[in-house]
Amino acid sequence: MNQEYTVDPTRLVTPDATEADTEEVSLRPKTLEDYVGQEKVKSNLSIYLRAAQRRGEPMDHILLYGPPGLGKTTLAGIVAQEMGVQIRITSGPAIEKPGDLAALLTNLQEGDVLFIDEIHRLSRQVEEVLYPALEDYALDIMIGKGPSAQSIRINLPRFTLIGATTRAGQLTGPLRDRFGILLKLEPYSPDELARIIERSASILGIPTTHEGALELARCSRGTPRIANRLLKRARDFATVRGDGTIDEETAIDARIQMDIDELGLDELDRSLLRAIIEMYGGGPVGLETLAAALGEESVTLEDICEPYLMQMGFLTRTPRGRCVTRLAYEHLHMPVPRQLRAEDGPADDGQQSLY
Repeated sequence: MNQEYTVDPTRLVTPDATEADTEEVSLRPKTLEDYVGQEKVKSNLSIYLRAAQRRGEPMDHILLYGPPGLGKTTLAGIVAQEMGVQIRITSGPAIEKPGDLAALLTNLQEGDVLFIDEIHRLSRQVEEVLYPALEDYALDIMIGKGPSAQSIRINLPRFTLIGATTRAGQLTGPLRDRFGILLKLEPYSPDELARIIERSASILGIPTTHEGALELARCSRGTPRIANRLLKRARDFATVRGDGTIDEETAIDARIQMDIDELGLDELDRSLLRAIIEMYGGGPVGLETLAAALGEESVTLEDICEPYLMQMGFLTRTPRGRCVTRLAYEHLHMPVPRQLRAEDGPADDGQQSLY
């Protein structure tokens, strides 16, 4: 069952797209050469593109998966650009019934790219129609009902489906097996994000030093979308409280004012960790209990907060619930419990208490 959640538009460090990201399209690179990071993906994709061009065939169907905000939509646009074809963009929830999918597919031209974001949220009925379209480039449509019903097959032009998902595990096996190319996108390093910030600053005409870009990159949670969002907010602080240039000092000041620490954690992330420590002794605690204590939806904590906290080593999931780690105590400047210190070596002499 698909779960819905609403992204808090006030969270600058959410990796999901918000209405505030209106300039994101203009910042997207148009070619693989301009695309920063994801070197393994770029290398393989370049080979697949050149091979398809030499054979004069459309690209095989591609599945892009990984956390939100890493550039899946951008890569889909680059594939269409490199192949010299048009791209149609839609999302899984927008295709409500098989007729919607049929309308999309019959309007494609030879070699065109159909990009479906959040493809794991396609309904089962739509998926069934998609299978022959991917394998045989044909649509099987039932006309009529009951004994007089007839099946009509409509031939489609050869096209490339590019699916994007943040939850590859929720894709059904038959759908996943019909993708010939599977590419996983990984979080970016601070150096790669600094290059992205400098490129975006150049496009937007924002004076930025390398040190300033690197400071913003460190708290961007490995995500270009967050990096570009922080760049635009830092520009505001540089304009009002500085000389218009985003240097290291301005970037740090902007980050502090936005309540984001040096690792990219905002107040919700820190509140989650503090709640586990102060209210539940460091865990374990169930997700629903934690969500109730924070006044947040459990799916919001699970999908938006926890992945990054686990990636940083601050949080672990156990069969009994969520637990914080020694790194979380140290990051929040809180006393580390004795049992967590014991994992790294013997406790101090005479240390008999919990802390």
